[in-house]
Amino acid sequence: MLKSLSISNYALIDKVNINLENGLTVITGETGAGKSVLLGALSLILGNRSDLNALLNREKKCVVEGEFFVGNNGLREVFENNDVDFEEDTIIRREILPSGKSRAFVNDTPVNLQFLKDIGSKLIDVHSQHQNLLLDDVGFQRMVVDAVADNRSLQSDYHKSYKEYKTVKNQIDELIEENNKQKDDLDYLQFQFVQLDEANLVEGELEELEKQLQELSHVEEIKVNLAEVTNALTEEPRMVVDSLRDALAKIQKIESFLHDGEEVAQRIESAYLDLKDLADDLGTRVEDLEYDPLQIQKVQDRLDLIYSLQKKHHIESISELIELKDNLQSQLDKINFFDEELNQLNKKLTDLEKLLKQKAKKLSDSRKKVLPLVKSTVEKQLHALGMPHANFVVQMNATEDYLPYGIDHVEFLFSGNKNGSPSAINKVASGGEMSRVMLSIKSLLSSAKGLPTIIFDEIDTGVSGEVADQMGVIMAEMAKAMQVVSITHLPQITVKGSHHYKVFKTDNEHTTVSQIKKLTHEERVVEVAKMLSGSTLSDAAMENARILLKN
Repeated sequence: MLKSLSISNYALIDKVNINLENGLTVITGETGAGKSVLLGALSLILGNRSDLNALLNREKKCVVEGEFFVGNNGLREVFENNDVDFEEDTIIRREILPSGKSRAFVNDTPVNLQFLKDIGSKLIDVHSQHQNLLLDDVGFQRMVVDAVADNRSLQSDYHKSYKEYKTVKNQIDELIEENNKQKDDLDYLQFQFVQLDEANLVEGELEELEKQLQELSHVEEIKVNLAEVTNALTEEPRMVVDSLRDALAKIQKIESFLHDGEEVAQRIESAYLDLKDLADDLGTRVEDLEYDPLQIQKVQDRLDLIYSLQKKHHIESISELIELKDNLQSQLDKINFFDEELNQLNKKLTDLEKLLKQKAKKLSDSRKKVLPLVKSTVEKQLHALGMPHANFVVQMNATEDYLPYGIDHVEFLFSGNKNGSPSAINKVASGGEMSRVMLSIKSLLSSAKGLPTIIFDEIDTGVSGEVADQMGVIMAEMAKAMQVVSITHLPQITVKGSHHYKVFKTDNEHTTVSQIKKLTHEERVVEVAKMLSGSTLSDAAMENARILLKN
Protein backbone atom coordinates (compact mmCIF):
# COMPACT_ATOMS: atom_id res chain seq x y z
CA MET A 1 0.00 0.00 0.00
CA LEU A 2 0.98 3.64 -0.48
CA LYS A 3 1.84 4.98 2.99
CA SER A 4 2.88 8.51 2.08
CA LEU A 5 3.45 10.79 -0.88
CA SER A 6 5.70 13.85 -0.85
CA ILE A 7 5.75 16.30 -3.78
CA SER A 8 7.80 19.47 -4.20
CA ASN A 9 8.09 21.95 -7.09
CA TYR A 10 5.77 20.03 -9.44
CA ALA A 11 3.24 21.83 -11.68
CA LEU A 12 0.95 23.79 -9.31
CA ILE A 13 2.42 22.18 -6.20
CA ASP A 14 5.09 23.96 -4.18
CA LYS A 15 5.28 21.42 -1.39
CA VAL A 16 2.78 18.74 -0.33
CA ASN A 17 2.98 15.80 2.07
CA ILE A 18 0.18 13.22 2.31
CA ASN A 19 -0.05 10.28 4.70
CA LEU A 20 -2.41 7.59 3.41
CA GLU A 21 -4.05 4.72 5.23
CA ASN A 22 -5.91 1.50 4.54
CA GLY A 23 -9.53 1.51 3.49
CA LEU A 24 -11.27 3.91 1.12
CA THR A 25 -9.71 7.36 0.77
CA VAL A 26 -11.59 10.01 -1.19
CA ILE A 27 -10.04 13.12 -2.72
CA THR A 28 -12.28 16.02 -3.70
CA GLY A 29 -11.80 19.54 -4.97
CA GLU A 30 -13.04 21.99 -7.55
CA THR A 31 -12.26 21.47 -11.22
CA GLY A 32 -8.74 22.76 -11.87
CA ALA A 33 -7.76 22.66 -8.21
CA GLY A 34 -4.97 20.20 -8.95
CA LYS A 35 -6.40 16.72 -8.36
CA SER A 36 -4.94 15.45 -11.63
CA VAL A 37 -1.59 17.03 -10.69
CA LEU A 38 -1.34 14.56 -7.81
CA LEU A 39 -1.70 11.66 -10.25
CA GLY A 40 0.81 13.25 -12.59
CA ALA A 41 3.36 13.42 -9.78
CA LEU A 42 2.56 9.87 -8.71
CA SER A 43 3.07 8.66 -12.28
CA LEU A 44 6.71 9.85 -12.11
CA ILE A 45 7.58 7.35 -9.39
CA LEU A 46 5.69 4.68 -11.34
CA GLY A 47 8.11 5.06 -14.25
CA ASN A 48 6.45 7.59 -16.57
CA ARG A 49 8.61 10.00 -18.54
CA SER A 50 9.37 13.38 -17.04
CA ASP A 51 8.73 16.81 -18.56
CA LEU A 52 10.82 19.88 -17.76
CA ASN A 53 7.68 21.99 -18.20
CA ALA A 54 6.28 20.33 -15.07
CA LEU A 55 8.65 22.32 -12.82
CA LEU A 56 6.88 25.09 -10.89
CA ASN A 57 10.18 26.91 -10.34
CA ARG A 58 12.58 26.31 -13.24
CA GLU A 59 15.58 27.09 -11.02
CA LYS A 60 14.86 24.32 -8.49
CA LYS A 61 14.60 20.58 -8.86
CA CYS A 62 11.34 18.69 -8.57
CA VAL A 63 11.25 15.79 -6.10
CA VAL A 64 8.47 13.20 -5.79
CA GLU A 65 8.86 10.55 -3.11
CA GLY A 66 6.53 7.74 -2.16
CA GLU A 67 6.76 5.28 0.70
CA PHE A 68 5.18 1.89 0.03
CA PHE A 69 4.57 -1.03 2.32
CA VAL A 70 5.61 -3.83 -0.02
CA GLY A 71 5.35 -6.69 2.44
CA ASN A 72 5.21 -10.13 0.88
CA ASN A 73 4.12 -8.96 -2.54
CA GLY A 74 6.41 -11.18 -4.61
CA LEU A 75 8.84 -8.36 -5.40
CA ARG A 76 11.89 -9.58 -3.50
CA GLU A 77 13.21 -11.53 -6.52
CA VAL A 78 12.71 -8.51 -8.81
CA PHE A 79 14.73 -6.35 -6.40
CA GLU A 80 17.51 -8.94 -6.05
CA ASN A 81 17.75 -9.49 -9.82
CA ASN A 82 18.36 -5.75 -10.23
CA ASP A 83 20.82 -5.44 -7.30
CA VAL A 84 18.43 -3.22 -5.34
CA ASP A 85 18.09 -3.57 -1.57
CA PHE A 86 14.71 -5.04 -0.68
CA GLU A 87 12.85 -3.41 2.20
CA GLU A 88 9.28 -4.09 3.27
CA ASP A 89 8.90 -0.32 3.64
CA THR A 90 10.28 0.76 0.28
CA ILE A 91 10.95 4.39 -0.66
CA ILE A 92 10.79 5.38 -4.34
CA ARG A 93 12.14 8.83 -5.25
CA ARG A 94 12.19 10.65 -8.57
CA GLU A 95 14.02 13.89 -9.23
CA ILE A 96 13.78 16.24 -12.22
CA LEU A 97 16.70 18.65 -12.34
CA PRO A 98 16.50 22.17 -13.85
CA SER A 99 18.75 20.88 -16.64
CA GLY A 100 15.98 18.48 -17.63
CA LYS A 101 17.86 15.41 -16.44
CA SER A 102 15.81 12.87 -14.51
CA ARG A 103 17.01 10.53 -11.76
CA ALA A 104 15.24 7.68 -9.99
CA PHE A 105 16.08 5.90 -6.74
CA VAL A 106 14.63 2.93 -4.89
CA ASN A 107 15.80 2.67 -1.30
CA ASP A 108 18.56 5.17 -2.26
CA THR A 109 19.82 2.90 -5.07
CA PRO A 110 19.83 4.51 -8.55
CA VAL A 111 17.49 2.64 -10.92
CA ASN A 112 16.20 3.02 -14.49
CA LEU A 113 12.62 3.80 -15.50
CA GLN A 114 11.94 0.24 -16.63
CA PHE A 115 12.59 -1.00 -13.11
CA LEU A 116 10.14 1.61 -11.76
CA LYS A 117 7.54 0.41 -14.25
CA ASP A 118 8.12 -3.22 -13.33
CA ILE A 119 7.57 -2.70 -9.62
CA GLY A 120 5.03 0.11 -10.01
CA SER A 121 2.68 -2.13 -11.99
CA LYS A 122 2.67 -4.50 -9.00
CA LEU A 123 2.10 -1.77 -6.41
CA ILE A 124 -0.60 0.51 -7.81
CA ASP A 125 -3.33 0.26 -10.42
CA VAL A 126 -4.26 3.78 -11.54
CA HIS A 127 -7.67 3.67 -13.23
CA SER A 128 -8.55 6.72 -15.30
CA GLN A 129 -11.14 7.25 -18.03
CA HIS A 130 -8.77 6.29 -20.84
CA GLN A 131 -8.23 2.91 -19.20
CA ASN A 132 -11.78 1.99 -20.23
CA LEU A 133 -10.23 1.45 -23.66
CA LEU A 134 -8.73 -1.73 -22.22
CA LEU A 135 -12.18 -3.24 -22.55
CA ASP A 136 -11.44 -3.44 -26.27
CA ASP A 137 -8.11 -5.19 -25.66
CA VAL A 138 -8.32 -8.98 -25.94
CA GLY A 139 -5.12 -9.25 -23.91
CA PHE A 140 -6.75 -7.43 -21.00
CA GLN A 141 -9.90 -9.54 -21.31
CA ARG A 142 -7.89 -12.75 -21.18
CA MET A 143 -5.91 -11.37 -18.21
CA VAL A 144 -9.16 -10.84 -16.29
CA VAL A 145 -10.17 -14.47 -16.78
CA ASP A 146 -6.69 -15.70 -15.83
CA ALA A 147 -6.62 -13.53 -12.72
CA VAL A 148 -9.97 -14.84 -11.52
CA ALA A 149 -8.87 -18.42 -12.25
CA ASP A 150 -5.52 -17.79 -10.52
CA ASN A 151 -3.69 -19.21 -13.53
CA ARG A 152 -0.27 -17.75 -12.73
CA SER A 153 1.31 -21.16 -12.14
CA LEU A 154 -0.37 -22.76 -15.17
CA GLN A 155 0.57 -19.80 -17.36
CA SER A 156 4.19 -19.92 -16.23
CA ASP A 157 4.38 -23.66 -16.83
CA TYR A 158 2.75 -23.36 -20.26
CA HIS A 159 4.93 -20.41 -21.31
CA LYS A 160 8.09 -22.31 -20.40
CA SER A 161 7.08 -25.18 -22.70
CA TYR A 162 5.94 -22.71 -25.35
CA LYS A 163 9.38 -21.06 -25.42
CA GLU A 164 11.07 -24.46 -25.82
CA TYR A 165 8.61 -25.37 -28.57
CA LYS A 166 9.20 -22.11 -30.45
CA THR A 167 12.97 -22.43 -30.07
CA VAL A 168 12.99 -25.88 -31.70
CA LYS A 169 10.51 -24.74 -34.36
CA ASN A 170 12.77 -21.81 -35.22
CA GLN A 171 15.78 -24.14 -35.31
CA ILE A 172 13.98 -26.32 -37.87
CA ASP A 173 13.05 -23.31 -40.01
CA GLU A 174 16.61 -21.96 -39.85
CA LEU A 175 18.07 -25.40 -40.64
CA ILE A 176 15.85 -25.81 -43.70
CA GLU A 177 16.57 -22.27 -44.89
CA GLU A 178 20.30 -22.68 -44.36
CA ASN A 179 20.30 -26.08 -46.09
CA ASN A 180 18.42 -24.72 -49.11
CA LYS A 181 20.90 -21.90 -49.40
CA GLN A 182 23.95 -24.11 -48.93
CA LYS A 183 22.67 -26.69 -51.40
CA ASP A 184 22.97 -24.06 -54.12
CA ASP A 185 26.57 -23.47 -53.04
CA LEU A 186 27.41 -27.15 -52.48
CA ASP A 187 29.72 -27.56 -55.50
CA TYR A 188 31.62 -24.38 -54.69
CA LEU A 189 31.95 -25.30 -51.00
CA GLN A 190 33.17 -28.77 -51.98
CA PHE A 191 35.72 -27.30 -54.42
CA GLN A 192 37.05 -24.90 -51.77
CA PHE A 193 37.30 -27.64 -49.17
CA VAL A 194 39.09 -30.10 -51.50
CA GLN A 195 41.56 -27.41 -52.54
CA LEU A 196 42.43 -26.63 -48.91
CA ASP A 197 42.37 -30.28 -47.85
CA GLU A 198 44.74 -31.39 -50.62
CA ALA A 199 47.14 -28.62 -49.68
CA ASN A 200 47.89 -30.51 -46.41
CA LEU A 201 48.71 -27.27 -44.64
CA VAL A 202 50.78 -27.41 -41.44
CA GLU A 203 51.07 -24.73 -38.74
CA GLY A 204 54.38 -22.80 -39.02
CA GLU A 205 55.08 -24.24 -42.47
CA LEU A 206 55.14 -20.90 -44.27
CA GLU A 207 57.96 -19.42 -42.18
CA GLU A 208 60.02 -22.62 -42.48
CA LEU A 209 59.60 -22.72 -46.27
CA GLU A 210 60.60 -19.07 -46.62
CA LYS A 211 63.80 -19.75 -44.63
CA GLN A 212 64.54 -22.86 -46.70
CA LEU A 213 64.09 -20.98 -49.96
CA GLN A 214 66.47 -18.27 -48.78
CA GLU A 215 69.14 -20.88 -48.00
CA LEU A 216 68.69 -22.83 -51.24
CA SER A 217 68.80 -19.64 -53.32
CA HIS A 218 72.15 -18.56 -51.76
CA VAL A 219 73.83 -21.95 -51.47
CA GLU A 220 77.02 -21.02 -53.39
CA GLU A 221 77.55 -17.86 -51.35
CA ILE A 222 76.97 -19.82 -48.13
CA LYS A 223 79.36 -22.58 -49.23
CA VAL A 224 82.19 -20.19 -50.06
CA ASN A 225 81.93 -18.30 -46.79
CA LEU A 226 81.67 -21.45 -44.68
CA ALA A 227 84.74 -22.89 -46.39
CA GLU A 228 86.75 -19.76 -45.66
CA VAL A 229 85.73 -19.88 -41.98
CA THR A 230 86.69 -23.56 -41.81
CA ASN A 231 90.05 -22.86 -43.43
CA ALA A 232 90.67 -20.03 -40.98
CA LEU A 233 90.13 -22.43 -38.13
CA THR A 234 92.03 -25.46 -39.45
CA GLU A 235 94.38 -24.60 -42.37
CA GLU A 236 97.81 -23.00 -42.73
CA PRO A 237 99.47 -20.57 -42.38
CA ARG A 238 98.03 -20.08 -38.86
CA MET A 239 95.45 -22.60 -37.72
CA VAL A 240 93.32 -21.16 -34.90
CA VAL A 241 92.59 -24.61 -33.49
CA ASP A 242 96.26 -25.69 -33.43
CA SER A 243 97.24 -22.34 -31.93
CA LEU A 244 94.76 -22.84 -29.11
CA ARG A 245 96.07 -26.36 -28.56
CA ASP A 246 99.66 -25.03 -28.29
CA ALA A 247 98.50 -22.28 -25.94
CA LEU A 248 96.78 -24.88 -23.76
CA ALA A 249 99.99 -26.95 -23.52
CA LYS A 250 102.01 -23.92 -22.50
CA ILE A 251 99.54 -22.89 -19.78
CA GLN A 252 99.38 -26.44 -18.45
CA LYS A 253 103.19 -26.31 -17.92
CA ILE A 254 102.90 -23.29 -15.63
CA GLU A 255 99.46 -23.74 -14.13
CA SER A 256 100.93 -25.06 -10.85
CA PHE A 257 102.96 -21.86 -10.47
CA LEU A 258 100.24 -19.42 -11.65
CA HIS A 259 97.75 -18.44 -8.94
CA ASP A 260 94.73 -18.91 -11.33
CA GLY A 261 96.55 -21.16 -13.77
CA GLU A 262 94.01 -23.99 -13.56
CA GLU A 263 91.10 -21.66 -14.39
CA VAL A 264 92.96 -20.13 -17.37
CA ALA A 265 93.79 -23.63 -18.66
CA GLN A 266 90.14 -24.68 -18.40
CA ARG A 267 88.95 -21.62 -20.31
CA ILE A 268 91.49 -22.18 -23.14
CA GLU A 269 90.60 -25.88 -23.26
CA SER A 270 86.86 -25.02 -23.50
CA ALA A 271 87.50 -22.56 -26.34
CA TYR A 272 89.71 -25.11 -28.10
CA LEU A 273 87.08 -27.88 -27.90
CA ASP A 274 84.26 -25.53 -29.03
CA LEU A 275 86.20 -24.24 -32.04
CA LYS A 276 87.39 -27.73 -33.00
CA ASP A 277 83.78 -28.98 -32.86
CA LEU A 278 82.62 -25.95 -34.86
CA ALA A 279 85.33 -26.49 -37.48
CA ASP A 280 84.33 -30.15 -37.89
CA ASP A 281 80.63 -29.20 -38.20
CA LEU A 282 81.25 -26.44 -40.73
CA GLY A 283 83.46 -28.74 -42.77
CA THR A 284 80.71 -31.36 -42.93
CA ARG A 285 78.14 -28.76 -43.98
CA VAL A 286 80.41 -27.44 -46.73
CA GLU A 287 80.67 -30.97 -48.15
CA ASP A 288 76.88 -31.47 -47.95
CA LEU A 289 75.89 -28.17 -49.57
CA GLU A 290 74.94 -28.46 -53.23
CA TYR A 291 73.01 -26.18 -55.55
CA ASP A 292 69.75 -28.05 -56.26
CA PRO A 293 67.47 -26.21 -58.72
CA LEU A 294 64.84 -28.94 -58.47
CA GLN A 295 64.54 -28.51 -54.70
CA ILE A 296 64.37 -24.74 -55.10
CA GLN A 297 61.53 -25.11 -57.56
CA LYS A 298 59.73 -27.53 -55.25
CA VAL A 299 59.90 -25.11 -52.32
CA GLN A 300 58.92 -22.19 -54.55
CA ASP A 301 55.89 -24.08 -55.86
CA ARG A 302 54.79 -24.89 -52.34
CA LEU A 303 55.09 -21.23 -51.33
CA ASP A 304 53.19 -20.11 -54.43
CA LEU A 305 50.34 -22.47 -53.50
CA ILE A 306 50.14 -21.09 -49.96
CA TYR A 307 50.38 -17.47 -51.16
CA SER A 308 47.61 -18.02 -53.72
CA LEU A 309 45.31 -19.59 -51.11
CA GLN A 310 45.91 -16.66 -48.76
CA LYS A 311 45.17 -14.15 -51.50
CA LYS A 312 42.08 -16.01 -52.68
CA HIS A 313 40.52 -16.15 -49.21
CA HIS A 314 41.82 -12.75 -48.07
CA ILE A 315 43.64 -14.10 -45.03
CA GLU A 316 47.25 -13.84 -43.90
CA SER A 317 48.24 -17.02 -42.09
CA ILE A 318 48.18 -20.78 -42.45
CA SER A 319 46.31 -21.09 -39.15
CA GLU A 320 43.45 -19.05 -40.66
CA LEU A 321 43.46 -21.27 -43.76
CA ILE A 322 43.25 -24.36 -41.56
CA GLU A 323 40.37 -22.77 -39.61
CA LEU A 324 38.60 -22.00 -42.90
CA LYS A 325 39.01 -25.60 -44.00
CA ASP A 326 37.46 -26.78 -40.72
CA ASN A 327 34.52 -24.39 -41.19
CA LEU A 328 33.96 -25.67 -44.71
CA GLN A 329 34.06 -29.21 -43.38
CA SER A 330 31.41 -28.27 -40.81
CA GLN A 331 29.16 -26.74 -43.50
CA LEU A 332 29.52 -29.79 -45.72
CA ASP A 333 28.73 -32.06 -42.78
CA LYS A 334 25.58 -30.04 -42.11
CA ILE A 335 24.45 -30.54 -45.69
CA ASN A 336 25.39 -34.21 -45.75
CA PHE A 337 23.74 -34.94 -42.38
CA PHE A 338 20.79 -32.57 -42.90
CA ASP A 339 18.14 -35.30 -43.00
CA GLU A 340 19.43 -36.89 -39.82
CA GLU A 341 19.52 -33.57 -37.92
CA LEU A 342 16.10 -32.57 -39.28
CA ASN A 343 14.58 -35.87 -38.16
CA GLN A 344 16.01 -35.43 -34.67
CA LEU A 345 14.60 -31.90 -34.39
CA ASN A 346 11.21 -32.98 -35.76
CA LYS A 347 11.01 -35.76 -33.20
CA LYS A 348 11.90 -33.31 -30.45
CA LEU A 349 9.26 -30.87 -31.76
CA THR A 350 6.61 -33.61 -31.78
CA ASP A 351 7.37 -34.49 -28.15
CA LEU A 352 7.28 -30.82 -27.12
CA GLU A 353 4.04 -30.21 -29.00
CA LYS A 354 2.42 -33.15 -27.24
CA LEU A 355 3.42 -31.71 -23.86
CA LEU A 356 2.40 -28.19 -24.92
CA LYS A 357 -1.01 -29.45 -26.00
CA GLN A 358 -1.58 -30.99 -22.57
CA LYS A 359 -0.58 -27.79 -20.78
CA ALA A 360 -2.68 -25.64 -23.12
CA LYS A 361 -5.71 -27.83 -22.39
CA LYS A 362 -5.16 -27.48 -18.63
CA LEU A 363 -5.03 -23.71 -19.06
CA SER A 364 -8.17 -23.71 -21.22
CA ASP A 365 -10.06 -25.94 -18.79
CA SER A 366 -9.12 -23.65 -15.90
CA ARG A 367 -10.38 -20.62 -17.84
CA LYS A 368 -13.64 -22.32 -18.81
CA LYS A 369 -14.40 -23.12 -15.17
CA VAL A 370 -14.47 -19.46 -14.14
CA LEU A 371 -16.38 -18.05 -17.12
CA PRO A 372 -19.76 -18.45 -15.36
CA LEU A 373 -18.33 -16.77 -12.24
CA VAL A 374 -17.00 -13.81 -14.25
CA LYS A 375 -20.33 -13.43 -16.02
CA SER A 376 -22.50 -13.69 -12.91
CA THR A 377 -20.29 -11.42 -10.77
CA VAL A 378 -20.05 -8.65 -13.37
CA GLU A 379 -23.75 -8.83 -14.20
CA LYS A 380 -24.67 -8.69 -10.52
CA GLN A 381 -22.58 -5.54 -10.10
CA LEU A 382 -24.04 -3.99 -13.26
CA HIS A 383 -27.59 -4.67 -12.12
CA ALA A 384 -26.79 -2.93 -8.85
CA LEU A 385 -25.29 -0.04 -10.83
CA GLY A 386 -28.58 0.76 -12.51
CA MET A 387 -28.38 -1.60 -15.49
CA PRO A 388 -31.05 -4.22 -14.72
CA HIS A 389 -31.00 -5.67 -18.23
CA ALA A 390 -27.23 -5.85 -18.57
CA ASN A 391 -26.07 -9.01 -20.29
CA PHE A 392 -22.34 -9.72 -19.99
CA VAL A 393 -20.91 -12.62 -21.97
CA VAL A 394 -17.39 -14.03 -21.88
CA GLN A 395 -16.78 -15.76 -25.18
CA MET A 396 -13.81 -18.10 -25.54
CA ASN A 397 -12.75 -19.72 -28.81
CA ALA A 398 -9.75 -21.86 -29.70
CA THR A 399 -7.01 -20.30 -31.83
CA GLU A 400 -5.45 -22.10 -34.79
CA ASP A 401 -1.91 -21.90 -33.47
CA TYR A 402 -0.14 -22.11 -30.14
CA LEU A 403 0.36 -18.60 -28.78
CA PRO A 404 2.44 -17.29 -25.84
CA TYR A 405 -0.66 -17.27 -23.62
CA GLY A 406 -2.27 -20.55 -24.79
CA ILE A 407 -4.81 -21.46 -27.45
CA ASP A 408 -7.75 -19.34 -26.28
CA HIS A 409 -9.17 -16.14 -27.75
CA VAL A 410 -11.17 -14.41 -25.02
CA GLU A 411 -13.64 -11.65 -25.83
CA PHE A 412 -16.11 -9.73 -23.68
CA LEU A 413 -19.54 -9.12 -25.22
CA PHE A 414 -22.12 -6.77 -23.73
CA SER A 415 -25.67 -5.58 -24.08
CA GLY A 416 -27.28 -3.00 -21.80
CA ASN A 417 -30.79 -3.31 -23.18
CA LYS A 418 -33.54 -5.83 -22.58
CA ASN A 419 -33.37 -8.67 -25.09
CA GLY A 420 -30.40 -6.97 -26.72
CA SER A 421 -27.89 -9.06 -28.64
CA PRO A 422 -24.46 -8.96 -26.93
CA SER A 423 -21.71 -7.41 -29.07
CA ALA A 424 -18.16 -6.14 -28.59
CA ILE A 425 -18.28 -3.63 -25.71
CA ASN A 426 -16.64 -0.78 -27.59
CA LYS A 427 -19.35 -0.97 -30.29
CA VAL A 428 -22.45 -0.89 -28.09
CA ALA A 429 -21.55 0.63 -24.68
CA SER A 430 -21.74 4.33 -23.88
CA GLY A 431 -19.03 6.06 -21.84
CA GLY A 432 -21.04 5.75 -18.63
CA GLU A 433 -21.77 2.09 -19.30
CA MET A 434 -18.11 1.36 -19.98
CA SER A 435 -17.17 3.03 -16.69
CA ARG A 436 -19.61 0.81 -14.82
CA VAL A 437 -18.45 -2.33 -16.61
CA MET A 438 -14.83 -1.49 -15.82
CA LEU A 439 -15.62 -0.79 -12.17
CA SER A 440 -17.35 -4.17 -11.95
CA ILE A 441 -14.33 -5.87 -13.49
CA LYS A 442 -11.89 -4.04 -11.23
CA SER A 443 -13.98 -5.09 -8.26
CA LEU A 444 -13.73 -8.67 -9.47
CA LEU A 445 -9.96 -8.30 -9.91
CA SER A 446 -9.29 -6.53 -6.62
CA SER A 447 -8.82 -9.73 -4.66
CA ALA A 448 -7.70 -11.94 -7.54
CA LYS A 449 -4.78 -9.77 -8.68
CA GLY A 450 -3.45 -9.09 -5.21
CA LEU A 451 -2.79 -5.42 -5.95
CA PRO A 452 -2.31 -3.56 -2.65
CA THR A 453 -3.58 -0.21 -4.01
CA ILE A 454 -6.03 0.95 -6.67
CA ILE A 455 -6.71 4.58 -7.57
CA PHE A 456 -9.91 5.59 -9.37
CA ASP A 457 -9.58 8.89 -11.20
CA GLU A 458 -13.14 10.21 -11.60
CA ILE A 459 -14.53 6.85 -12.68
CA ASP A 460 -17.92 8.28 -11.65
CA THR A 461 -18.02 10.68 -14.61
CA GLY A 462 -21.40 10.46 -16.31
CA VAL A 463 -23.29 8.89 -13.40
CA SER A 464 -25.29 10.24 -10.48
CA GLY A 465 -27.97 9.40 -7.95
CA GLU A 466 -28.49 5.77 -7.01
CA VAL A 467 -25.83 4.55 -9.48
CA ALA A 468 -23.22 6.82 -7.91
CA ASP A 469 -24.24 5.60 -4.46
CA GLN A 470 -23.81 1.99 -5.56
CA MET A 471 -20.42 2.81 -7.05
CA GLY A 472 -19.39 4.08 -3.63
CA VAL A 473 -20.67 0.88 -2.04
CA ILE A 474 -18.58 -1.22 -4.44
CA MET A 475 -15.46 0.83 -3.76
CA ALA A 476 -16.01 0.60 -0.01
CA GLU A 477 -16.39 -3.17 -0.34
CA MET A 478 -13.15 -3.37 -2.36
CA ALA A 479 -11.43 -1.29 0.34
CA LYS A 480 -11.98 -4.06 2.87
CA ALA A 481 -9.33 -6.12 1.09
CA MET A 482 -7.06 -3.40 -0.30
CA GLN A 483 -6.23 0.30 -0.25
CA VAL A 484 -8.61 2.23 -2.52
CA VAL A 485 -8.26 5.92 -3.44
CA SER A 486 -11.05 7.63 -5.34
CA ILE A 487 -10.77 11.07 -6.89
CA THR A 488 -14.42 12.07 -7.15
CA HIS A 489 -16.83 14.96 -7.56
CA LEU A 490 -19.92 13.11 -6.28
CA PRO A 491 -21.15 13.33 -2.68
CA GLN A 492 -22.59 9.79 -2.84
CA ILE A 493 -19.08 8.40 -3.24
CA THR A 494 -17.38 10.97 -1.03
CA VAL A 495 -19.35 9.99 2.06
CA LYS A 496 -18.31 6.33 1.67
CA GLY A 497 -14.67 7.23 2.33
CA SER A 498 -12.95 6.38 5.59
CA HIS A 499 -10.52 9.24 4.95
CA HIS A 500 -11.20 12.47 3.07
CA TYR A 501 -8.67 14.83 1.48
CA LYS A 502 -9.46 18.11 -0.21
CA VAL A 503 -7.36 19.70 -2.96
CA PHE A 504 -7.60 23.50 -3.20
CA LYS A 505 -5.72 26.49 -4.60
CA THR A 506 -4.14 29.37 -2.72
CA ASP A 507 -2.29 32.48 -3.86
CA ASN A 508 1.13 33.43 -2.51
CA GLU A 509 3.33 36.41 -3.37
CA HIS A 510 4.35 35.10 -6.77
CA THR A 511 1.87 32.54 -8.06
CA THR A 512 -1.09 30.26 -7.43
CA VAL A 513 -0.33 26.87 -5.92
CA SER A 514 -2.29 23.72 -5.12
CA GLN A 515 -2.49 22.34 -1.61
CA ILE A 516 -4.11 19.30 -0.04
CA LYS A 517 -5.34 18.69 3.48
CA LYS A 518 -7.04 15.90 5.36
CA LEU A 519 -10.48 17.02 6.52
CA THR A 520 -11.86 16.66 10.01
CA HIS A 521 -15.40 15.37 10.43
CA GLU A 522 -16.88 18.87 10.57
CA GLU A 523 -14.85 19.97 7.56
CA ARG A 524 -16.18 16.91 5.71
CA VAL A 525 -19.73 17.94 6.52
CA VAL A 526 -19.10 21.36 4.98
CA GLU A 527 -17.40 19.88 1.91
CA VAL A 528 -20.19 17.39 1.26
CA ALA A 529 -22.80 20.10 1.81
CA LYS A 530 -21.08 22.25 -0.84
CA MET A 531 -21.12 19.30 -3.22
CA LEU A 532 -24.85 18.96 -2.59
CA SER A 533 -25.89 22.62 -2.84
CA GLY A 534 -23.03 24.62 -4.30
CA SER A 535 -21.07 27.41 -2.66
CA THR A 536 -24.13 28.79 -0.83
CA LEU A 537 -24.60 26.56 2.17
CA SER A 538 -28.08 25.97 3.52
CA ASP A 539 -29.11 24.37 6.78
CA ALA A 540 -30.84 21.65 4.79
CA ALA A 541 -27.66 20.86 2.87
CA MET A 542 -25.64 20.72 6.09
CA GLU A 543 -28.20 18.42 7.70
CA ASN A 544 -28.32 16.23 4.60
CA ALA A 545 -24.52 16.02 4.60
CA ARG A 546 -24.50 14.94 8.26
CA ILE A 547 -27.05 12.20 7.55
CA LEU A 548 -25.13 10.94 4.51
CA LEU A 549 -21.87 10.80 6.46
CA LYS A 550 -23.52 9.12 9.41
CA ASN A 551 -25.11 6.46 7.17
